[in-house]
Parts: sequence; structure tokens; C-alpha cells
Amino acid sequence: MTAQVRLILCDDHVVVRAGLLALLDSADDIEVVGEAGTGEEALALAAKLHPDVVLMDLQLGPGIDGVETTRRLTASPGPDGAHVPHVLVLTTYDTDSDITRAIEAGATGYLLKAERPEELFAAIHAAAQGRTTLSAPVASRVMANMRSPRPTLTDRERDILAQLAHGLGNREIAKALFISEATVKTHLGRIYDKLGVDTRAGAVAVAKEQRLLP
Repeated sequence: MTAQVRLILCDDHVVVRAGLLALLDSADDIEVVGEAGTGEEALALAAKLHPDVVLMDLQLGPGIDGVETTRRLTASPGPDGAHVPHVLVLTTYDTDSDITRAIEAGATGYLLKAERPEELFAAIHAAAQGRTTLSAPVASRVMANMRSPRPTLTDRERDILAQLAHGLGNREIAKALFISEATVKTHLGRIYDKLGVDTRAGAVAVAKEQRLLP
């Protein structure tokens, strides 16, 4: 008999949560012990309810996002031996940057919302046991990146690249990110080097081609 899995659901869309709750309610061996609409709520519930798995969306609106929530949830337990749940990402986003950030933050698995219910149930049980499950498109991207690694950008470089993609100039980027123009120029130089380009348009084109933008 499969062990009961205690789960917290974190998604900022009420309708999506309602649909997932109804779906998960059909699984006798999965118990949803709490639901959260923000990362902060998920952290508070996890500390109180000690779930086996947190089913985590990546984009959570205002506040901390799913990646940062995952990082905090999976942080090593302190001296009091706090319970550390496994995090299973369930999202519509399959860009390289999202996948990499989630895995680096400590996510046990990464599923797309297009998966069939039985695959979601199986992934939840796998996550509860600490086993990794990836949606097929995600697994393909991970394997492709291992064979031909993408440039590794810092979070700040990704932020600046995203602003470039929106057509902002150096002064506008500096204002948006609360940094100096000199700092923007320094980061741009590093971005150009990593992407093998020498223009703003070239950086954006390569970033889109290699799916480095959120």
C-alpha cells in the first residue's frame, strides 16, 4: 500500500488552486493539508504543518517568487532539526533559466501543467521519497544543456538582460534596478563576453535563441 503524502499547494491563481485541489482530492493517498497563494504563505504553512511535499508554482505575483520560496523551504535544517519538505515545481514555464534556477534552489522535481493527472500523482509520490521527476520536455532541455552548456549568467545579469529585451537604455536600467550606470556598463560587458556578442541587439537575440530570458 502506498504511503499517504501530506502536501501543501502553492499557486497564486485561485481558479488553478481550486482545480488542483479537486484533482488531488481524487487521490486517496495524497492529503492536501494546506494551500497558499504566495511564497510567504507557503513558508508559514510549511513551518506549521510539516508537509512531505510542497507543490510549487514559479510565478507568484507580488512578494517572493517560487524559486526563492523553494530555496528557503529546502534550506538545511537548523540546530532544532526543523523538517525540510521536498519541493515539486508545477508550472507552465520551461525556459532554461527557470529550470536551472529551480533545480539550483533545491527543487526535487519539475513538472509542466500539461501533464496527465496520473503523472502528477506519481511525481508527488516520487518527490515525497526524494526521487527526481522531470516532464519529458524539461528532461530533454536538461540533457541538451549538459551536452552543450548554455552560458551561466548571474541573477543580476539576467535582470539586466531582461531590461535590454524590453528596450531600456543604460540610464533606464540603472533606475529600474537601483544601481549606477557604471555598474550597468560593467555587467553589460560581462554579458557580451559570455554570450559572444558585442551589441545590445546581439545579446537579446542570443538570449532568446538559447532561452535564457524568463
